[in-house]
Amino acid sequence: MMQKKDKINTRGAANTGDKPTVVVAIEQNFPKEERIIQDAIAPQILSGSGRFWVYLTKINAIRNWMVNASEKSIQGVWSGFLVRKRYIDERLVQEVNQNGINAIVNLGAGFDTRLYRLPEVQHIPSWEVDQVVNINTKRERLEKVFKEVPNHVKLVPINFLEQEIGDALQEQGYLGEAKTFFIWEAVSQYLDETTVNKTFDFFAKAPAESKLAFTYVPKDFISGENLYGAEKFYKRAVKGKLWHFGFNPNELAAYLNNYGWQIIEDLSYVELNNRYVRPTGRKLGVLKIERMVYAEKL
Repeated sequence: MMQKKDKINTRGAANTGDKPTVVVAIEQNFPKEERIIQDAIAPQILSGSGRFWVYLTKINAIRNWMVNASEKSIQGVWSGFLVRKRYIDERLVQEVNQNGINAIVNLGAGFDTRLYRLPEVQHIPSWEVDQVVNINTKRERLEKVFKEVPNHVKLVPINFLEQEIGDALQEQGYLGEAKTFFIWEAVSQYLDETTVNKTFDFFAKAPAESKLAFTYVPKDFISGENLYGAEKFYKRAVKGKLWHFGFNPNELAAYLNNYGWQIIEDLSYVELNNRYVRPTGRKLGVLKIERMVYAEKL
């Protein structure tokens, strides 16, 4: 699974943290029955410029223009942000309600709001891990929304390339003994192979029956063998050295097994769109350059 080694642009990765939340926030301007995800907190946690766009897109024509513009940039990106969040939300709530999850760790959390908006997780000790700049900004925004960071969540700053995840979490009280739900949403492509392997070294220590929900980019997109109709984005993300790593779907099950994990689902966004977009009646493109995995620790 060796891949070309590039210089990692962690600043570029940090700069992407707001974008999914802006999409989620604008989605709240659609009629309730057409929304792919419900999230009342997303519009509140955004910066001033983000809130400005949310305000503008209350106008139908501007909202539709923004969705169409995003689709021209990367086919399926609008629905992609939303369906992956919806899927992870549903799996998380299911595990908390049915299988006794006792901790939640969100790696590369960005400005995601699920730990603050899902009532089912408000009693679960949780940790959000991200780069220092994102953690500091998120702390400020949470304090504006809630007056303080809700006490079931601890914010953990880290440099994923230089620090050990387990050490950073342990300093904030996560001992790795509780059955945990791990979220690793839209992170692996920004890392190099060594750091991805180190992350799975950390996942390998998780207690049995822990769960992991993560997204990944196919390896053949990173290598340029298959551009999936996203030539312009490939130049920006891969040639621009923002994205570095992808998994081969045919090798992923064996890779996870080596770390003591078993795949429950490895889904294309066609499947996610059929599940979450089609019932709304909306016609949105399908993201082809990302997949969604749900796995269990053996």
